[in-house]
Amino acid sequence: MDRNHFYRDTWAEINLDKISSNIKSFKKHLPDQKIMAVVKANGYGHGAYQTAVEALESGAELLAVAMLDEALALRKQGISAPILVMNRIRPEYVSLAAENEISITIFQKDWLIEASKFLKETDKVLNIHLKLDTGMGRVGITEEEELHDVSLLIQNSSACEIEGVFTHFATADEWESELFETQRKRFINQLDLLKKWGITPKYVHSANSAAALRKFEGPFNLVRLGISMYGLSPSSEMKEKLPFTLEEAFSLHSQLIHVKKLMPGDTVSYGATYRAKEEEWIGTLPIGYADGWQRRLSPGADVLIRGERAPIIGRICMDQCMVKLPYKMDVGEKATLIGKQNDETIEMDEIASLAKTINYEIPCLISSRVPRVFVKKGRISENMNVILNF
Repeated sequence: MDRNHFYRDTWAEINLDKISSNIKSFKKHLPDQKIMAVVKANGYGHGAYQTAVEALESGAELLAVAMLDEALALRKQGISAPILVMNRIRPEYVSLAAENEISITIFQKDWLIEASKFLKETDKVLNIHLKLDTGMGRVGITEEEELHDVSLLIQNSSACEIEGVFTHFATADEWESELFETQRKRFINQLDLLKKWGITPKYVHSANSAAALRKFEGPFNLVRLGISMYGLSPSSEMKEKLPFTLEEAFSLHSQLIHVKKLMPGDTVSYGATYRAKEEEWIGTLPIGYADGWQRRLSPGADVLIRGERAPIIGRICMDQCMVKLPYKMDVGEKATLIGKQNDETIEMDEIASLAKTINYEIPCLISSRVPRVFVKKGRISENMNVILNF
């Protein structure tokens, strides 16, 4: 392990080849659709810049983020591909978005009126994606009157233009969902209205990862790949029916920093919730809830050491956790918390189930204290340590 850029015994490993493979599988699955790689939330915890570059090299043509800050960071790192900010930005920052050729999302008439005052500050045209709420109930235009008013305001402006229109499915990851079909039909009806008003956007998109895996029909030319780009199924229900194999790109590792023998009656960690019933060996790993390894994972979660499962015991601390070893092991032994060792694997879904959440949340919560090691073609291509990146 190259330690030139971090000095702790815990790290996450991101396999860029697997991200590339997932993108290429979607390209074969949906050959007529352009791909927008969603790299918000630091690329779902995988590293926004690195995964964006890999996605673009593998066939994606556009990127999506949640915040203007994320888009600006990618621009500063040299990415020139189209970027869409899917959340609201403040009206006073529209000229900043336009100057950096960042597309933004609009879903309110009042917001557009306010933002128009600031578009006079730049000669650049602001590209807009209209967000339509067809049933998600989050953000988006729902009423025909407001959709017409917003469209008219944009059409009459020389400072902005409609580049795209999109919606978001609430239940695309459920095979038997009436709402999914209802949303699809509502979106098509709204597209018909826009066409009647003379609006034919360059990009029409509704499919997230789940919908893209379903391969449904409609007047769409772009899919937004988020969770599945990173090799994770949108739901356990879909996992059983995937049209191709997704390859998990994220793994999490640490090393034993202390090994000792417990005698019967000895206790472990805060609250003394674990008590040894016999002589046993335990090891300490330098990873805890400040790293995103949640307290709720103990008891229940295992780690892999020498390809064998070792259960986490006692309460997980801020910076450390303890595991029960099958026998005495050496300090420095590699422990895999998510990933594969020999023939044994701990998948992201296993950890999500123990944490009573979804797989999306697990890599997103692995904090910036944990260095990211990027692997490509079997070699480390980059180490990212946010703590030392100043």
